[in-house]
Amino acid sequence: MKILMVASELAPLAKVGGLADAVAALSRALSRAGHDVRIILPRYYFIDRGACESLPGPLVVPFGDREVWTGLFQTRLPGTEVPVYLLDYEELYGRDGVYGTKAEPDFPDNPGRFALLSRAAFALCRRLKWFPDILHAHDWPTALAPVYLRHLEGTGEFAHTASVFSIHNPGYQGIYGKDSYPSLGLPWELFFGAGFEHYDRINLLKAALASSDYLTTVSPTYSREIQTPELGAGLDGLMRSRSSELVGILNGVDADDWDPATDKLIPANFTASDLRGKGNCKRELQRAFGLAEDPAVPVIGMIARLTDQKGIAELFGPSYGSAERICSEMAVQFAIIGSGEKWCEAALMDLQARLPNFRARQGYDESIAHLVEAGSDFYMMPSRYEPCGLNQMYSLRYGTLPIVHRTGGLADTVENYNQDSGGGTGFSFDSLSPRSIFDTTGWAVWAWYNKPEHIAAMRKRAMAKDFSWARPAQEYVKLYGRAQEKALARGRGPGAS
Repeated sequence: MKILMVASELAPLAKVGGLADAVAALSRALSRAGHDVRIILPRYYFIDRGACESLPGPLVVPFGDREVWTGLFQTRLPGTEVPVYLLDYEELYGRDGVYGTKAEPDFPDNPGRFALLSRAAFALCRRLKWFPDILHAHDWPTALAPVYLRHLEGTGEFAHTASVFSIHNPGYQGIYGKDSYPSLGLPWELFFGAGFEHYDRINLLKAALASSDYLTTVSPTYSREIQTPELGAGLDGLMRSRSSELVGILNGVDADDWDPATDKLIPANFTASDLRGKGNCKRELQRAFGLAEDPAVPVIGMIARLTDQKGIAELFGPSYGSAERICSEMAVQFAIIGSGEKWCEAALMDLQARLPNFRARQGYDESIAHLVEAGSDFYMMPSRYEPCGLNQMYSLRYGTLPIVHRTGGLADTVENYNQDSGGGTGFSFDSLSPRSIFDTTGWAVWAWYNKPEHIAAMRKRAMAKDFSWARPAQEYVKLYGRAQEKALARGRGPGAS
């Protein structure tokens, strides 16, 4: 299949969050499976032109009520032959930041910036004389690509092209003032007709949900959760109306970067059949965090953005969070890396000052993150909601048993401990509260001291799980086939190729 990825982020070129990793990993897996994958994203100011090939001549792109001449650069997705096309237009992309800066978190002209990217996707294909079977767009910045395909470009060379739109986090929707609508280059009748209208403003994500042939999100459980008022971010009704075309496909992880047998960032490698190296990693983790070097005491690790989504209030809230009780009443150690909400950063420093078995580091360090995953015995992840989650999958690969709130991708990846049989790969709770975190952690610690044979079996079971991108890529290919069938049934015909 010929697949065009339209994205605002792509690791390692431009990364704000997990979206960049997901687009890169999926593209890589699809290419390895033999598909013709190509990617377009902006050439942001920080992407070095010198590391890319400049393609001759301008790319002429419709923009609002006019046309603009843009530059075009080309590079490759590392480790692949996947072409990455970088749209160069200084007026919109020649600035620091992807979506904004610290001083200006959300650029007011973002609708126009990403409208240009989405229209350029079609101009690029015409320039290459390469017309995709699938146009796959990701999150609100590229939400206009399926809208343009449906309402402006769905004939001629693109008659056979089907659209797939991935919802990575519906909490971010691209909501802007109505005065931004003219920059999208669409007639006013589509303000309502294409689904943009949102309390007299424009909502880019909402329009993509209404216009795409198929919708995906990043885990099966989350695909059901976003159809509820609790987690649908105000769009649950629209998502329920598209439920037959909304598919949850669990993200994979980078099996090369996160492999305890080959990981170069940890002090000792190990496998499920030989866990001696994990003991060495635990000792080094305790030493790095200033914890007592004791192999008999279980270490709970955590790597988190300190935001409400991650359950930090229930865990670290002063006077009511469960972390202080866990460290005061259980024979455990706690090691966390995190930054975010200032109150939480302060709470971590306060806990560290008062508890000898609690240690925190602010910020993020890749090598320390790998050490936490490899050296911990349990991994704390009490997220309020988690579309997919990656750290619980890293933890399982490293034989570190997750303690999780059973939601989204956490529910799909962590099998709850069976105290009778010793089955499972982690410890789960259903309702997020300080008490539920405390009780479930106590259950895990009880198993550590009283059922060591269960812990050993769970570790081996966890490390045997396959979270590579090969399986998700196969599921996407099946979905692409269904999307094509739908496009053809709509009467577009076979089109050009």
